[in-house]
Amino acid sequence: MKVKNSLRSLKSRHRDCRVVRRKGRVYVINKTHPRFKARQG
Repeated sequence: MKVKNSLRSLKSRHRDCRVVRRKGRVYVINKTHPRFKARQG
């Protein structure tokens, strides 16, 4: 999982990427390609 300052660039990498907020952190999750997971905060 990548830790990134800005998740907007990671969100645009694939059309299935979703930005999710959990416990004060922002995650990019992708069911079809799990290698695009990322975390912010």
